[in-house]
Amino acid sequence: HAGFSNDGAYRPDPAVSLRPGLVLSREWQGTMHRVSVLDEGFEYRGERFGSLSQIARRITGTRWSGPLFFGLKAASRDA
Repeated sequence: HAGFSNDGAYRPDPAVSLRPGLVLSREWQGTMHRVSVLDEGFEYRGERFGSLSQIARRITGTRWSGPLFFGLKAASRDA
C-alpha cells in the first residue's frame, strides 16, 4: 500500500463526506488515477461507477476496499 502509513491510531473524521465535484487521486504502479465524485456515484476515465470499490478493482485487478484504496479509511491492524 505504497504512499500510506499504517497508523492504528488514525481515525477518519466521520463528518468528512464526499461532495460532488471532489476529485480523489491515487498513484498506483506509476500511474496517477483520478476519480470524480458525482451526485450519484463516481466517474473514472469516462465511465460511471456506483462505488469506489468497483474502481479500485478496475485499477488493481483484485478486490479492494475503495475507501481504503483512496486513503479515506485506515487499514486495520491485521491488514
